[in-house]
Amino acid sequence: MDNHNMPESLRTKRIERAVEISAEMFLKNGIESVKMTDIADACGVGVATLYRYFGTKTAITIAAMTHLWTRLRGTYENLFESENFLKQPGIKRLSDLMHMYLVLYDTHRDLMKLVGEFDLMLQRENVPKAALFEYERSIVNFYPYIEAAYLAGTADGTVRKDVDFKLFYLTYGHSMLQLCKKMLGGELLPSDDFSAGRAELEMLANIAVSYLRIENTGT
Repeated sequence: MDNHNMPESLRTKRIERAVEISAEMFLKNGIESVKMTDIADACGVGVATLYRYFGTKTAITIAAMTHLWTRLRGTYENLFESENFLKQPGIKRLSDLMHMYLVLYDTHRDLMKLVGEFDLMLQRENVPKAALFEYERSIVNFYPYIEAAYLAGTADGTVRKDVDFKLFYLTYGHSMLQLCKKMLGGELLPSDDFSAGRAELEMLANIAVSYLRIENTGT
């Protein structure tokens, strides 16, 4: 039973634990199939307590997704600030960064698949953008690193300058994410064949790098 007079620190710990547990349950079973009673049982609290903490399943789902992205970001955030990475030519840095989508596809498939289900939930429930501020901040954001690599490439002569780079980044990012979600969502139509799904993603990344590369740079 939840005690309304419990110390704030204990309440905070319970909320954090509920977020962590629900995140793992969503990763394993998907969002739709996990009920608030399931989360409450796994946390060892009453479902009324869970609703008192979060209000709705949507709210705890947003908190769980924020937690998952924050954890993932901690894995990669220092990688692209290392001396070894920064001393590479701009086009090589861009190539490494744009191929990170393949790393996410290879090593974090459960999360990428969950993102697709989460996006559908947001649309279905018409969640206001104001409720997603912290979630958006938690998402692994490659743009600052990709922009820095692009500027380095234009300076060292390995990357084209005649590019609307923001438009390029948005086009590439949206295309890769949608393709990832489609591949991970599974084959639906009789003609669907995702057996070469990773190769498709790699080809898209290579096309994007080729578009930016100045020919004959050899990089």
